[in-house]
Amino acid sequence: MDELELKYERVQTGCCVVGGGPAGMVLGLLLARAGVDVTVLEKHGDFLRDFRGDTIHPSTTEVMYELGLLEEFLQRPHQELREIGAVIDGLEAPVADFTGLPTHAKFMGLMPQWEFLNFVSEQAKAYSNFHLYLSAEARELVFDHAAGGRVIGVRAKIPGGGLEVGADLVVGADGRHSLVREKAAFEVIDLGAPIDVLWMRVPRHPDDPNETLGRVHGGKILVTLNRGDYWQCAYVIGKGEFAALQQRGLPAFRADLEDTAPFFRGRTAELKDWNDIKLLSVALDRLRVWSRPGLLCIGDSAHAMSPVGGVGINLAIQDAVATANILSQALYDRRGIDEKLGEVQRRREFPVRVTQGIQKFAHKHLIGAALARKTAMTRLPLVLRLLKQYPALRRIPARAVGLGVRPEHVASAQRPPTGVFAGAAAPATTVANSSAEKLSKAGA
Repeated sequence: MDELELKYERVQTGCCVVGGGPAGMVLGLLLARAGVDVTVLEKHGDFLRDFRGDTIHPSTTEVMYELGLLEEFLQRPHQELREIGAVIDGLEAPVADFTGLPTHAKFMGLMPQWEFLNFVSEQAKAYSNFHLYLSAEARELVFDHAAGGRVIGVRAKIPGGGLEVGADLVVGADGRHSLVREKAAFEVIDLGAPIDVLWMRVPRHPDDPNETLGRVHGGKILVTLNRGDYWQCAYVIGKGEFAALQQRGLPAFRADLEDTAPFFRGRTAELKDWNDIKLLSVALDRLRVWSRPGLLCIGDSAHAMSPVGGVGINLAIQDAVATANILSQALYDRRGIDEKLGEVQRRREFPVRVTQGIQKFAHKHLIGAALARKTAMTRLPLVLRLLKQYPALRRIPARAVGLGVRPEHVASAQRPPTGVFAGAAAPATTVANSSAEKLSKAGA
């Protein structure tokens, strides 16, 4: 259907969040909990997508604890790693020990992202002022040109038509390919990323090693995430090298995997063609300015992260917590919102800059060096030798990865809904890919 032909249902809300990923869903939950009427637009029909960030760091589980949800959260399917390490050319290198962290969950969790998002969604739907539209693809921002171009809403395409959501604030949480930041013409600072990642599944056996995440051998890097009956694997390559890898052929690629992880031998045949292997083009960038009147970007929309350290979704969740802490009162009162938008960037830019700096260093000096090295390492580097010899030192990388820089804590209040927007948006149980009829009722 042509964009001009769409018939728009119109609803009004306090905050419209574009993107139902970790940042968007956690922000939706926190704002609804704080009494703000919030509407989340998610372009997919569900959360069931593979090859997304799965690492749940202690910083995130601590947020769940502060919300009183940790016990229930940990009932979802997940694996717990209390220590992580690497194997470099056959040499074992323990790296991080999470058991000494000052948190209630002293481990790194591996949870499929759809499990995480479904959990957050279920918690948010308990609030009548939370509204989730699935299969709602944001297409454009709505500006009030009479008020200097302030953003006042979002137009989205939904099954059978269109949806226009008017909002006191629009939050872009729609990832590294953010439509919101594009339509807002935000300036992007590209920090460069010299790597790409190939994601795939390989069957897992019960006696496989579990505590090792990274394997480095002969210029090849493989990360394995335990998903119970299979490994979710990330194979690191140089930027733009996927086409050359394909030219070598799938049998050669399978051989590379088995050379890097010998216990994979006989299992890589499950990769039957290149469709079983997904390319993630790694980006490392950030916005120069994260907001303009009526609009704020957070998470990957504001700062795309490398997979290094698995910090992306956890940093995005920290953004969401900070955003709720800073803006929930203004959104609840429906005044002073624009004046506080800059505080989010001032609060979160320092952790982002530090983390991206570490990732950029790792790209050049660790990953780049490992990809370039074709001969076997006979001795671990000094830092890894010290971590292996003195276990107490492993708490340092555990804290850096598990908690990060300036971890956030839930400080937004828990209030009843304002009632201002009661009945204006879709009911919390609406799934927008089911029928246009439900959406028509929502706009009534």
